[in-house]
Amino acid sequence: MEPRKRAIILLITLLLSTQTVSAGPAEAVEAGVVFGGQSTEANTSSTNVHNLSELPTIVEVYTATWCSNCVDVEHALDDVEANASMHQYHIHRSISEMQDPFGTDVLDARFHDRYGRYSPPAVVFNGTTMVRGSVAQSDSLQQDFSTIIEQPLDLGTGSSSFVWTVTGESQGTATWALDIDTSQFGEGTLGAYLWVVEDSAYFKEGTNGLENYPHIVRDMIHLGNESQGTVEVVLPAAFDDADLSVHLVYQFTAPAEEEPAVVTDVDEDESLPFLPSLATLSMIGVAAALRRPHQG
Repeated sequence: MEPRKRAIILLITLLLSTQTVSAGPAEAVEAGVVFGGQSTEANTSSTNVHNLSELPTIVEVYTATWCSNCVDVEHALDDVEANASMHQYHIHRSISEMQDPFGTDVLDARFHDRYGRYSPPAVVFNGTTMVRGSVAQSDSLQQDFSTIIEQPLDLGTGSSSFVWTVTGESQGTATWALDIDTSQFGEGTLGAYLWVVEDSAYFKEGTNGLENYPHIVRDMIHLGNESQGTVEVVLPAAFDDADLSVHLVYQFTAPAEEEPAVVTDVDEDESLPFLPSLATLSMIGVAAALRRPHQG
């Protein structure tokens, strides 16, 4: 790579990693509850049954390999996880992304459409509570997260069973059965999904210093909207190694609301969803520089 292009890529990376991220107290999310978390290694057949009260907290983490603030958030979650029943699912930003190989546009769009965020870090607990940014509201992020997890979902009595049967290389059969009173969620659809997670992947070019990135969500496969069923599944490839696991997750989706014809109130965070204004202007200049023929 010629020196000029290398310098341009470095400039873009610095602009991305220094974008400001809003922070605030935990806020309620109206997207619908997410619960489950029964899991097994993808290459191991397994059967497990849990009462609904035994299910772990589902923690969705919106992150990126260039996001330094995300490291603080993820380390705090690791500390909390040592003493709590929770599963982390890291969803990497992908749309208009240049520095992160782990996300997909489909997963990124799902996170934005459901939770309204383009800028990491953001953490969503059981689909109902979101914490944006990396500034603690109490003495520490660990305390903030622990307080939320100590208030688990009350799903009532019932159970969930998950059977994963390996049928070949990179494929298997997912069987689920859910016993729950769905009337508690109101109008909407409760679907079963198989979340495919890579335990860890190595990416030396990540600029936030982690290099080994954990809990990467590779895919969310819709199994169906029935309370029970069996589906043959083909798994995505891992980024590296053979460390995929499969997780049964239930997601409630409320009916879509009609959007107003004219939007007059634009949220500051969403006015430039992918890059801050300085970075956007710089990108325009970068594009022009790359089009110019190299002199000398």
